[in-house]
Amino acid sequence: MTIGFPRARPAEETTLGAYGRLGWFRTLFLTDVWERFSFFGMQAILVLYATEPVARGGLGLPGTVATALYGSYIGLIFVLAVPGGWLGDRVLGEWRATLIGGAVIALGHFTMALPFQASAYAGLALIAAGTGLLKPNLLALLGRFYGEGRAAAREAAISVFYVGIQISALLAPLITGFLGETLSWHLGFSAAGVGMTFGVLQFALGAGHFAGKGRAPGHPLDAGQRRRALRLLAGAVAVVAVLLAADLLSGGFGIMHVVAALGVVTLVTPLAYFAALRRRPELDAAARARLSAYRWLLLASALFWLFVIQGGSTLSLFARNSTDRVMFGQLVPASWFQSVTPLFILVLAPLSARVWLSAGSRLGAPVKFAAGLAFAASGLLLMSLASWLAEGGEPVSPLWLLAAFLLLACGEVAIAPIGLSTSVDVVPAALTGRVIGLYWTFSALGGGLGSLVVRLSDVVPRWAYFLILALSGLGAMLAFILARVPLTRRLRTAETTALFE
Repeated sequence: MTIGFPRARPAEETTLGAYGRLGWFRTLFLTDVWERFSFFGMQAILVLYATEPVARGGLGLPGTVATALYGSYIGLIFVLAVPGGWLGDRVLGEWRATLIGGAVIALGHFTMALPFQASAYAGLALIAAGTGLLKPNLLALLGRFYGEGRAAAREAAISVFYVGIQISALLAPLITGFLGETLSWHLGFSAAGVGMTFGVLQFALGAGHFAGKGRAPGHPLDAGQRRRALRLLAGAVAVVAVLLAADLLSGGFGIMHVVAALGVVTLVTPLAYFAALRRRPELDAAARARLSAYRWLLLASALFWLFVIQGGSTLSLFARNSTDRVMFGQLVPASWFQSVTPLFILVLAPLSARVWLSAGSRLGAPVKFAAGLAFAASGLLLMSLASWLAEGGEPVSPLWLLAAFLLLACGEVAIAPIGLSTSVDVVPAALTGRVIGLYWTFSALGGGLGSLVVRLSDVVPRWAYFLILALSGLGAMLAFILARVPLTRRLRTAETTALFE
């Protein structure tokens, strides 16, 4: 799953060859490629592994528990990017934060490769913590090389990163899925760990290319601030420890207690972050009004990412249990379907750029969000019908899944760039980074909601579960269509054409 799209630039500005001569860029690019390889590789087999019976090397979790775990894990990653970025900016410096984050991710994958059930949960926690530390600081480190007046060059560089992300997302499930489903789940996790280890090693070896940039925190804490931060950290750890100890002593501890707690965190954090940002003294009345209007886009994006995470959870289980995967006499691994979405996105992204460019200012952000929600809801409607057809026990054609993934990809190229583009214009430039962080936390909200909503599949048929999700998306689409004029007026942001100028 990707968070958004960078601005497209002319081909001569976005070729990797132009950047390959820059050691610092090559180092950052390969670090990001290997990190995304490990992330998407592990993600592709996580739910399949979690639902596999213990006798066959899995965790033996029920489908709803496994998908709830997956949703809370994805949400936690987005939430942890906020303190992760703070640590890089105030304590560690971006370079050290990126290095430490990558090492923690690799340790997490290798921990999951151990043949113990407890190590799987510990590994997930390490991967989430490491990703939350690495991702915002790697992007911040990239920004160190583009000063005032070099926004176009920075956006072109991020375009190259985006292509690398999609290529990693396409290839990783093919490798880890084959190893995990045909040989050993732990071997698949090991492959993800090896990929991240390559990323960490080449990042460390490329330290000289950075000429000291990012070694020191941009806004270091003074002594008083450091003491306050340590007290807050100690208090948070103490609260978690007390709650965990109480749950263990009660004798009723289970993985769903942890999932529920993470769900609460991912639900509360975005709302608290929004309220705190809205009270910032830098915002005048007009900016607060724009931010209030932007809140509806944030909530819609949370709903959309709830739909997207179905791809790695409920749709992954549908691929394994209800899809005819025999091709040319060979059984295709269920995890390979996770490579379909990035392939579609790579094809669709240039097309969507042309569509939004030709539409110009005629279509505001609410209309584009409505289109994205309509695409995603249509994909879930297809899955509702496919699930109804599969109720008899006969596997259905893989074309159902491929069509659903195509529609989800169409939704992603419609919503992701619009949400990020709008965030740039909602508040003064000094707070843009905070609004982008706010967008990330609402993506976490989608994960948290997903970990709760999936429990519906325990009480309703699978086709009804997908139908409920689809109808919620269509309802949100209709709301945006009806409110498009006043909402666009309140947003007063630059149109999407700014993404591609």
